[in-house]
Amino acid sequence: MRSKSQSPINVKLILIVFFLVFLLFLVLRSTFSPSPPQQTQSLDHSVAVSNSSSEDQETEDHHQPSSSSSSVDCPSTQTCNKISPSLANALVHYATSNVTPQQTLKEISVSLRVLEKKSPCNFLVFGLGHDSLMWTGLNHGGRTVFLEEDKSWIEQIQSQLPSLESYHVIYDTRITQADELMETGMSNQDCKEVIDPGFSKCQLALKGLPQQVLDIDWDLIMVDAPTGWHDGAPGRMSAIYTAGLIARNKEEGETHVFVHDVDRVVEDQFSKAFLCEGYLVEQEGRIRHFNIPSHKAALARPFCP
Repeated sequence: MRSKSQSPINVKLILIVFFLVFLLFLVLRSTFSPSPPQQTQSLDHSVAVSNSSSEDQETEDHHQPSSSSSSVDCPSTQTCNKISPSLANALVHYATSNVTPQQTLKEISVSLRVLEKKSPCNFLVFGLGHDSLMWTGLNHGGRTVFLEEDKSWIEQIQSQLPSLESYHVIYDTRITQADELMETGMSNQDCKEVIDPGFSKCQLALKGLPQQVLDIDWDLIMVDAPTGWHDGAPGRMSAIYTAGLIARNKEEGETHVFVHDVDRVVEDQFSKAFLCEGYLVEQEGRIRHFNIPSHKAALARPFCP
């Protein structure tokens, strides 16, 4: 039981607390009170003026001759940036497909950074695969050409994606010949000569490339084919060497060459030997990026720096 002497103190304490709560209520009420009537009236007036202006504009437009559909969809104060058909096709294709490109996001980003600067450009790809539509879309407005070893695969892809430009290439090598071809390429002076692959005497040069490929100065070349993961496969020895030869044969400027699957022996050794470590720009995961200058513009330039 509490003593009587504590009662007055408790009463005073209760009164003080009540007074503070009352003050707090007044403060909160004034803070969250609705806007003054003048502001509401002003806002209503602005809305009315806006609606009136819109109605007047619609009436005026009604009496004016109709313009083209582009001007209706894209007012003069705005800019219409429609997505390109190639990118639209790529988005729909990959959104509805369960198969994804063979390269990782970081690996694709290596080529993408160059495409962002160079496209629209000439882009040559050794290999026709699930990522082909992506490369075409990223190079919108440019020319993207694919070289494929499997003729039946070309027909299958073309039936699904007829917009892709692809050509059949025959490889007469096998993975088991890699050591022999490396020795030939390093010792034979014909393999150091910068010449059209069709006229090269080097055993590594691809002789059967379409003339449409040889007549173009390529800005980017991707080597992601032919098959190279088993002994019976043709391997990428000739593809890597020929990519370097095409790059050096460019009339002027530089060619960015990318080699995928450099975690494998052939891709690792042949890219270093014939695309040259001195031209190596970067490696991300299983992809290497080389930047090879034109040798036609500097005839005294050595095969490798």
